[in-house]
Amino acid sequence: MNPFEFYNPVRVIFEPGGVAKVGAVAEPYGKNVLLVSYGENTFLTDVLDKVTASLQEREIIVSPFFEISPNPTIEEVGRGVELCKKEKIDLVIGVGGGSVMDAAKAIAAGVYYEGDLWNMVASSHKAGSTVAFPSKALPTVMVPTMAATGSEMNCCAVLSNEATKEKSYVWDDCLFPQAAVVDSELTFSLPAYQTACGAADIFSHALEFYINGLEDTPVNYPIQEGLLRTVLLRAEEVLENPNSLQGRTDLQWASIVALCGISQPGNAWTPMHQVGHVLSARFGVAHGASLALVMPSWMRKMWPTRKERYLEFATRVMDVPMGGEESTILAGIDAFESFLNKIGIATRLDAFGIKEEDLDDVVADVRRISFNDDDMLPSHTPLTAETIREILTIALTKDAEKQLF
Repeated sequence: MNPFEFYNPVRVIFEPGGVAKVGAVAEPYGKNVLLVSYGENTFLTDVLDKVTASLQEREIIVSPFFEISPNPTIEEVGRGVELCKKEKIDLVIGVGGGSVMDAAKAIAAGVYYEGDLWNMVASSHKAGSTVAFPSKALPTVMVPTMAATGSEMNCCAVLSNEATKEKSYVWDDCLFPQAAVVDSELTFSLPAYQTACGAADIFSHALEFYINGLEDTPVNYPIQEGLLRTVLLRAEEVLENPNSLQGRTDLQWASIVALCGISQPGNAWTPMHQVGHVLSARFGVAHGASLALVMPSWMRKMWPTRKERYLEFATRVMDVPMGGEESTILAGIDAFESFLNKIGIATRLDAFGIKEEDLDDVVADVRRISFNDDDMLPSHTPLTAETIREILTIALTKDAEKQLF
């Protein structure tokens, strides 16, 4: 393993019914709260009412900011920052999925940020970039209503810029929430498609480090495999029974563990996400759905570079019987793609109207935003622009895959 530092200061209250404690949890951090959630939040009305009531019981002043979209934009963050300054906010609370929590973090940092807020975002990874991550933020408390990003216990936020069609991340210790109230009962009313997208997102976080991260990390592999198997088991369960407390709770904890630093010490880069971000920014694809478009095709192209890892994925995660090396690996990838389709997630670009003539622009955006000074996408086995285009070509349609293999 590479040398690494591990730091995670977030206090987590993990409890069904815990939403009633939000006021008590928030009180030490501020008395004037910006409550952040979606612009379309009818399915969260009851939750938002409970959070507001809990805060008001503690005589905490609540300023609602319900303007966040599923792919939160820097423009939305800017409006939140202005409201914070106007109302003299001293605490930001995010109630929703990863989009809301990411926006809440960015708003909290934006209050202190000088200059163009988009400069907070890693929209280039080349030398000479003007990117400057924030170094100070208002305290935040998160109330996740979806198992997906684990944003409630990490220091990352992902934002989009509608004007430039860019989507990338902000990363700094100042973005760690002070606390997270994780009440899995809040996910019972989540629509099936969003539940499935969240499952794909959790899977992608563990999978990225499993197949694209460092070699020779034997402590990490069983943790990552456990996360992957949990998603396979519980995603189908909660889609069949949305009120399965055990299923929802396991997915909620898996989402946190997958991206809070525990499962990937020494790894911090997610190359498949860099491609998925561009698909979201250009075509409005939900985050988890964008990753489902990338993962199977990425694996079909890249498995020869890490045969042992892919073989263990097939046998340990997907329960494929051991046979010939190549046939076992490909059977594991097929089984994974079938799982994504079974839970209602498309794995082909044509499902979103993305055509072959769009691929050059997608590759160009990945290259502009995420390539390093060597003109490669960093990964274990760095990728060229040509390789990324081949992966996207495989992802176009089932017929495209047959033509290539």
